[in-house]
Order: sequence, then C-alpha cells, then structure tokens
Amino acid sequence: MSPSATAFAPASVGNIGVGFDLLGHVIEGPRDIATVRRIDAPTVRIAAIHGTVTGADRLPLEASANTAGGALIALREALALDHGFEIELHKGIPLGSGLGGSAASCVAALVAANALLDTPLAREALYPFALDGEAVASGSRHGDNVAPMLLGGVVMATADRAIRLDTPDWLHAVVVHPDQILETRRSRAVLAEPFELHTVVAHSTHLGLFLTGLQRGDIALLRAGLRDVLVEPRRAALIPGFRAVQAAAFDHDAIGASISGGGPSVFAWFASEAAARAAAGDMRAGFIDAGIDARAYVSPVAGPRAALVDAASVHAPSTGAAA
Repeated sequence: MSPSATAFAPASVGNIGVGFDLLGHVIEGPRDIATVRRIDAPTVRIAAIHGTVTGADRLPLEASANTAGGALIALREALALDHGFEIELHKGIPLGSGLGGSAASCVAALVAANALLDTPLAREALYPFALDGEAVASGSRHGDNVAPMLLGGVVMATADRAIRLDTPDWLHAVVVHPDQILETRRSRAVLAEPFELHTVVAHSTHLGLFLTGLQRGDIALLRAGLRDVLVEPRRAALIPGFRAVQAAAFDHDAIGASISGGGPSVFAWFASEAAARAAAGDMRAGFIDAGIDARAYVSPVAGPRAALVDAASVHAPSTGAAA
C-alpha cells in the first residue's frame, strides 16, 4: 500500500475581535482530520469527504476547488515533486461557522502530506501553502485561521510570516457555535464601505493595548484592548442573539467578547478556566433564547497546534465541549 499519514487541525478563533485578518488562536474542541496517501501519479486528488457537520456534503471533490487540494497543489508545484497525493477528509468543523472550517482542512492535509516528503519542511514553511489553500474558499490569502492552526496558541499572521505570541496559561476562552451558517463572503461584504479615520485610530489603539497586555499578562490592558469598534458593529446584525451572548459573557466578568472569525460563533476570554466554565451555559442560552440551538466549548486560549495522529483517532470524539 502507498505510504500514508493522518493529521488533525483544531478549530480557531479568527481576528480575536481586535486583530482583523491579523490575529487568531486555536481551541480544544471541533477538529478536521485528513488522511493523505503518497501516490505515483503527479497529481492531487480527493478520494472522499466524510462528516455529518453542516456543509460537509457541499464540499467539492475537485482538488483545485477544495482548500485541502489547493494547498497540496501549491506544495507540489513549489517543490517540483514527481509524485502526488490522495486526500481523504473527515470534517468535524461546520462550514460557515466562524471556527476556521475551511482552513482546518488544508492545514490538516498539509501536516499529513509534509510527513510523507523525503525531506519534511519546517512547520513555518508550510504557511504560504496554507494561505494558498485558504484562498480557495475565502477569495483572499489571510492567515488568521491557518497560522494558529499550524503553530498553536495565539498567532500574529501577516502576508509573509506567522509569529506565535506569548500567552499566559491562565487565559481561557468560551466559544459558542450556534446552529446557523454565515458565509465568509457575506460577512465580508458588510465591510466594503470605508471606515472613518477616528474609528481606525481607536481600533489601532485597542490593538496596541491588547498586544501589550498579552505580552505582559496584564488583565487591565487586555480588558482595555479587547474591544472591536471596527468590524463587530457592522457584523453584529448578521448574528441573531449575538448581543445577548456577549452580554452574558460580560455578566460573568469576561475580559472581552466578540465575533469569532466571520461569525456566527461568538468567543469570550476569561481569567481562569473556572470563570469560563461558569459563563458557558449562560452564553449558550443567549442563542437558545433567540430560538437557535448552540454548543459551547471551553478551552485554554493557548490551544493545540495541528499534529499527526493515529488513523484510529479519526472517529474519536472531540474534547473541550462544555454544553
């Protein structure tokens, strides 16, 4: 049989509110898994896509139209490989969830394929190919989801580099995913109009405070910084129940709370695991009261990076579920 490798990639919180297309972190909870086989044919093909999560049945089997396929096509071309890859995906992250579902497929596939190379690349070297894969779904090469999936924890993602940031281990997140879909392209469409200069300056101020607070482990600075005055005001109306979920987080003394990625999932940061677990149920209730079922996950902010796994773990349950 052809050599194969299996890898998982975790769900992520893109933007972290204050870092649009720049910051992200991963969580323990939903994940995508990719099994990649090395084949003699100089091509990339997708053998199958499994999963019962929302949107899994709509994913294309054509490699160039799939984020995992696009990433491995870019890898093959850049390295001038004389062999190809066959991919089997197991979707655990719903599409249009704001949890990095499109990114996770390509990152899991890249980590698995990298293990099959004669000379595997450093993890950071996979970043450009992950950007290529993400662009297949989103139409742009933004790394706020793929970068933390590759490196773990909180990551700053620019056009050409991914930098893991120091993160206190006491920081915990609650991420609540409602049973609805918000396509990334739709959530980006509301950002088309220009922003006023004073809003951009305020947002930049919050970003500076947030990054300094993260580096110092300073809760007061994190509270002052983790406020999205740029994107959240335009996207909030796209997410029924958002304000109630956010209010529930602040009722439990959240450091900050906003939209995860393009939505509709909502995240909040807390100063301890106990505080996060105490808030999770009430945050979930914010969506339920709006008539939308939801699931809450509690995780360290410095979550795990994508990694190789035993093929038997493909069907293992996700961890980190709070409700």
